[in-house]
Formats: sequence, structure tokens, C-alpha cells
Amino acid sequence: MTFHPFLIGAATHEAALTLWERAITFANNMLRPWNAYQIAIALGVFALAWLAARVIGPRLQDWMRTREGWPKWRMRLFVVLHRRLGLILFVGVIWPIVWMMRAATWPSRSYLLAIIAQLAFAYLVIAVLTRLISNKLLRSVVRYAGWIWVTLSILGLTDQTQAVLDSASVHLGEMRLSLWLLVQAAAILGALFAVARFVSVNSATQIRRNEDISPSMQVLVIKFLQVLLYGAAVFIGLRTVGVDLTGLAVLSGAIGVGLGFGLQKVVSNLVSGIIILLDKSIKPGDVISLGETFGWINSLGARYVSVVTRDGKEYLIPNEDLITGQVVNWSHSDDFVRLDIFFGTAYGDDPHLVRKIAIEAAQGVDRVLKTKPSVCHIVGFGDSSVDYILRFWIRDPTGGLTNIRGNVYLALWDAFQEHGISIPFPQREVRMLGDDSGMIVDK
Repeated sequence: MTFHPFLIGAATHEAALTLWERAITFANNMLRPWNAYQIAIALGVFALAWLAARVIGPRLQDWMRTREGWPKWRMRLFVVLHRRLGLILFVGVIWPIVWMMRAATWPSRSYLLAIIAQLAFAYLVIAVLTRLISNKLLRSVVRYAGWIWVTLSILGLTDQTQAVLDSASVHLGEMRLSLWLLVQAAAILGALFAVARFVSVNSATQIRRNEDISPSMQVLVIKFLQVLLYGAAVFIGLRTVGVDLTGLAVLSGAIGVGLGFGLQKVVSNLVSGIIILLDKSIKPGDVISLGETFGWINSLGARYVSVVTRDGKEYLIPNEDLITGQVVNWSHSDDFVRLDIFFGTAYGDDPHLVRKIAIEAAQGVDRVLKTKPSVCHIVGFGDSSVDYILRFWIRDPTGGLTNIRGNVYLALWDAFQEHGISIPFPQREVRMLGDDSGMIVDK
């Protein structure tokens, strides 16, 4: 890195002096009589536009409230225009005045009004366009930078300002880095990022509406599109301002090696996320079980998968765990899920009747499929009961599993009570030793 303080100081001083002389000349011109009435006209138009906005604004707002069926983008546009109603009216009145004065008087008699009209129109356009930027900080930076640059352009001070900014520079090897280059890079990158984000958001909306694309492929396409757009924005922005990317390629390679060792887990989760999207093993909306976590996939991220449980908890599970661990996907190939419940009846009850009643009770519960019949089998003879297993099918695991099991158990209880079938429970016999009567107490 090399500095040239004398050259930088002299160039900056000369450019600043020229800029100051232009400002003094412009200020002296403002003292002429025909410029005074132009300022008075501009102030009068501003007051008139402000009063008209106070009268029209509430009526326009009431009319907007009746437009409930409008698309969201159109409503947002009208909200922005409503907030800038005074400036819109000012621009709409000042320009006809400028045109009439140009036709009726000398150009110098409307020169100042034309500058004011141009500034007002430029400020209005920038204020509306920057609303496309969702980030508040970036929107403010782009807006104020645009206003400053437009003001300098209209006043004819861009060359002097550019000379001042360009004179303050440093040399990094063969690359010259100046304030003017940084301003250009910030402006171009900000604009490209705004365009990339606008295209990315709208493309993502269209992709999600396409039912022919699976949810996992939708996420993959959206992520790939975002990386492509933002990467292209950075590349085009740096090339536009004249930054040599050859050195950055070598530097990025060295940084990549270091990051590869330091961020192994992050890279592993990123690669695992790409594998999950490609093999479609899980997708948004699937119901999964991983260890003690049971819930449905809310979203697929670059580093983790969001799983929401029935109690409202949201677990962020690393993608690597889903690749290396055993995951139960209840809705991977289809939505059919078979559930098992166990119960027992007394030995005195007819097992054929028990099986029939159990199947009919299960089939009468909501969410239990009628197209896939339930079955009931004897699985063993216990100490105090005949043990059964009841199997039934559902098609909406996202609706919960515990609740449907509880409903089937409740239906079994009601059916057994109606048909006099008893559900035994263990009984113990306690004998009191040392008692001549040999009394036996049942518990």
C-alpha cells in the first residue's frame, strides 16, 4: 500500500476550491431581483400544494379503505403515493408554471423555477422507487445518496464533486482505491442487490404457486436462484466499477481452505441440506419422528430444518442429523399411517365378539379410514386377560396421533360397556399369617 499525501492534498484542495467558487457564484445569482420572485412563486406553490394535500389526503385515505379486493402491491403503491401527496401536487403545479414562463418570458426568468421543479420531480421518483427496498437501512442509504447525487447533477456540480472524491485515494499494489470508487461501488451494488432481491422474491412466489413442482424441489430452485442472483450482482457490480477480480480469486481460494477447516460442521450441514433437497427424503409438510421429537416440517433451511410439534415448540434440527440419524417420515411416499393400540378383556368374554365389537368401534371414529378396514387380533393370553391388538389406518398424520388413539380407546370403552364386556385389572390376595381364622383379604 502506497500513499501520496502531497499529491492527494493538492488535488483535493484545488477541486474543493473550484467547488467553493461555483457555490459562491450560484449564491450571488440568487440575489438578483428576478430570482427573488421565482423563490416566492415556488413558496406559494408549496403552500398551495400543502393545503390541497390536507384536504384531499383524508378523502383519498377513506377511498383506499374501500378497496379491500385490491392486490397487495397496488395497495402499497397507493399508500406510498398518499404519503407523498403534497410533493406530487407540488410537482404537478410547478411544471405547468415553468412551461408558461418559458413561453412568455426570457429563459433566465424561469431558470431557478426549473431547477426547483427538476429537484422536486427527482426526489419524488427516488422516494417511490426506493420503496422497493425492504431493508430500512439500505433504503435510507440509497434514498439519501440518490437525492444528493441528483442535486449535484441538476446544479452542475458533479464534475467538481467527483474530482474531490477521486483525489482522496490510496494504492493497494496496482489497484487504486478512491472515495469516488467506493461511492460508485456502494451505489451500483445497492441497486443490483435491490433488483436481485425483487426478482428473487417474485420468482419465489411464482415457484411456490406451481403445483407441478414438489415442495423440496421448490426450496432447492429458490435457494439456487437466490445464490445465482446475488452472486451475479456482486460480480457485475465489482466489474462495473473496475475492480480486478483476479487477485480476489486467489484470495478467496486461500480463505476457502481456512474456512473449510474451521467451519466443517457448517459446511456439512449445508451439503446435507442440498442432499435432502435433491433426494426428496423430507419436504415441507411431512410428519417426522427423530428421537423424542415428533412434528411436521415447517421449512427447510441451508443449515437446519424447522420442525414444529403439537405443543407449538419449534425445533431447529441440523441437516446433518437428518442424514446420519434414523428418521421416521410418516408421510414420505403417501399419507397413509397405520396405528396400533393394545387392550385386554376378561377370559369369560367371547373373543370373536370382542374382535367384532372392537373393529366396529374403531371404524366409527372420525379420521379412521373406512377404505382400509381395521383389524383386531389376539396377541397372547395374559395373567388376568386375553390380550388384543387393534390396527387402523388414518390419512392425516398432521392432525396428531395421540388424539386419534385416545378417541379410539374411548370408543372401545363405550362399546364394551354397552355389550357387557369387562376389562380386567390385576387382583391380589393378601393372607394374614398368625390368625386362627385364616381370614383372607382381597385387594
